[in-house]
Amino acid sequence: QMDSWNRHNPIATFVRNRRKLLKLSQAELSDYTGLGLRFIRDLEQGKPNLMTHKVNELLMFFGHELVPMDIKR
Repeated sequence: QMDSWNRHNPIATFVRNRRKLLKLSQAELSDYTGLGLRFIRDLEQGKPNLMTHKVNELLMFFGHELVPMDIKR
């Protein structure tokens, strides 16, 4: 359901900002990474429960990966 999406989550924001910095469209990013356009759109819109390995594939394109972090309280 749409109300649980958060387009401002850190991964969505990171990917969207990096893609724009490289002046790539979502379709171009999809072509470069081999990941589906729908997946990239959903990730940038903050869809919950995306497959971790696919998120990591996308982050690796930008030279990053998912890592555990302490929760800052």
